[in-house]
Order: sequence, then C-alpha cells, then structure tokens
Amino acid sequence: MHADPKGVLTGTHYLDGDHAAAEGACAAGCRFLAGYPITPSTEVAERCALRFPMIGGTFIQMEDELASIAAILGASWGGLKTFTVTSGPGFSLMMENIGLGIMMECPCVIINVQRGGPSTGLPTLPAQADMMQARWGSHGDYEIIALSPNSPQECFDLTIEAVNLSEQYRLPVMLMMDECIGHMTEKVVIPLAEEIDIVPRRWTREKPDTYLPYKPCDDLVPEIAPLGYGYRFHTTGLTHDQRGYPVLNAETQEECVGRLMDKVNKNAENIYHLEKHNLDDADVILISYGISSRVAIPAVGKAREDGIKVGELRLITVWPFPENLIRELAGNIKAFVMPEINYGQVVLEVERCVGGKCKTRLVGHAGGWVHDPESIYQAIKEVAQ
Repeated sequence: MHADPKGVLTGTHYLDGDHAAAEGACAAGCRFLAGYPITPSTEVAERCALRFPMIGGTFIQMEDELASIAAILGASWGGLKTFTVTSGPGFSLMMENIGLGIMMECPCVIINVQRGGPSTGLPTLPAQADMMQARWGSHGDYEIIALSPNSPQECFDLTIEAVNLSEQYRLPVMLMMDECIGHMTEKVVIPLAEEIDIVPRRWTREKPDTYLPYKPCDDLVPEIAPLGYGYRFHTTGLTHDQRGYPVLNAETQEECVGRLMDKVNKNAENIYHLEKHNLDDADVILISYGISSRVAIPAVGKAREDGIKVGELRLITVWPFPENLIRELAGNIKAFVMPEINYGQVVLEVERCVGGKCKTRLVGHAGGWVHDPESIYQAIKEVAQ
C-alpha cells in the first residue's frame, strides 16, 4: 500500500465496497473505530485494523454493538472523528445510543451493510430492509441523514460525505450499504488528500466564560468546545437547555427537540444528493437506491426501446426524503415504480407524498437475491398503460 503523507491511499485500486468504505473513513479523517464482527460488514473493520496503525488511528473490537456505539460517542466527545460498522442484528442493538447521539448532537457515522432479516436471517445474502429502521429505529422525534451507495466508488465517496455531514450538522449519519455493494469489487479511484473536501469539527471561538454548548449558530447547529482548554460544560440525553443542563418541561422539550429536527429539515436542500435522468417528459418514473438502482438499468433500457417514457430518480440521500420533489413530479406522471429488496419501506414515503395524484407500484421481495430485471420491466409496462 502506498499512502500520501496524510495517510490517504491514493491512485486506482480494485476494492470491494467494504474496503472502499474503510478507505473513505481514513480519507475523511476518522481516527477511531469501535466495532464487533458481523457478516457482511466485518471487512470494513478488518481493513481499518490494518490501516489505522499507519495513520495514527485506533480500532477497538468491543464486546458487542451496544458497547461499540457508546465508545464512538465518547471518542467523538473526546475530539476524534469516529465511526462504527455493523449489520442488521447489531444495528438493532445500537438504536438506543443512536438516540443518545442525536440528543447530545454527537458527530459520528454508522455504516450498516444490510443483510436479510429479521433476526439473524440471511447473514451472507442481500436485503434493503433496514431503511425504515434507519429513519425510525430509536424512540422519540428526531431527523436523521442516511446515504445509500450503489458502487464501491460511492462507498468511498459517500463515507467521506457521511463524515462531513456528521460534522457539519452535528449528528450521527448513516451509510446504508447492502451485502451486494459491500462485497462487490470494482475500480475505485482515490484522489490526493488535498483534492478531497473535508469538513472540520465546529470548534467554538467563544471564550470559556461565555460558551454555551447548545447555543445554535445561524444554521441551527451549535459549536463544540475542545476538551482540556478550560471549557466547562454539561451534556446529557435528557431534555436540556443551551447550557446542557436538564430542564424537564414541555417548553424546553419544544425548543430542544424542535431544533434537532429543524437543523436537518431546514437545511434539507443542502443535504439532498439525488441522481436524475429523463424526468422532464417522463410518464413513468423509477425510484431506486443501492444495488436495486443497478439491477433496474436493463429494465429501464428495455422500456425505452418499447417507446415508454421512463425517467429515473436515484436516492443517494434517502433520509431526509425529497418530499417536495416527489409531490411536484406526481402531478405530471402516470406512476412511480420502485424496486426494493423488502416488502415495502421507502415506497411508503413515496405513496405518502404522492397523495393519490398518480399510481405507485412496489416491486419487492424478502431478500436473499437481487431483482430479476424482467420483473421491474413488467411493472413499468403495466403502469404505463
């Protein structure tokens, strides 16, 4: 391996998605990973166990996923860029402390390489059935950011983007891969470190005697104080005021939780990352994410050969969901078609936003295999009539 002075492994490589995500974390400045082995995500941790000693990072194999998420929250408050990686059962175990990270506004990244479930399910086979859990898995009201790559190159690129978003908006950000993308090997181009845009931690410029740990900036995100420099502050999972002290009443709840949601919702247009093709004159629009977006390519091509005007919308950012765009498109088309390796998750958001203006068709199954493109083509053909 040949890394530049900042530890970025540069050049052209052939990597699977798991290894590419690990390299993305290194390039983004992550220097702490706590995790527990679980198929099909273990290769991310294995790669970091090899790479982190080269760049001054630390990987700790924890006793379980509860400890893993707790460790990265603590290390993040200690000043490091941190992440963890898991799959379905471990993702479930992390949910409580994901909520803690949201309430404490703790920047970190959770990589979930999805596999078939529920329970231990299909450890080595693909699914996309954790998408609603990513959005709603912890309790209470909150907003989340979740990205979905469809190639090893995007595993590298979007891991960097996930780390940047976590630092910019101070919250846990999720990278929702799937087993196919995690284990797929393709060309990955890694640029020089100086060519990679990195969002630094939002260190405060306030003096210790005037600093409030939860006083929001103009974009509704508060700044962070560095440990060991004379700042005194309190952080908690309880509803709190700008000092970080628990204040348990409805007024503080409204102010605290309302801002946690607004800092994502009011900045959503700056967070969305979508890929659009042929939407302007489309009669049918195919919405997809992850591996399903690649499997749909021959189906869309065949439909176009038949003269069906098919547009494509790929959700690179799945959460927050592009509600306004879906509502706008719904008034001008016959139908949306959405392949998902589940029995209907993100498609429910499409239906909600459509509000009966057009048809919505799920092409779904329980996992273990990707779609047959013919099933997607047939769905497009049916709704276009």
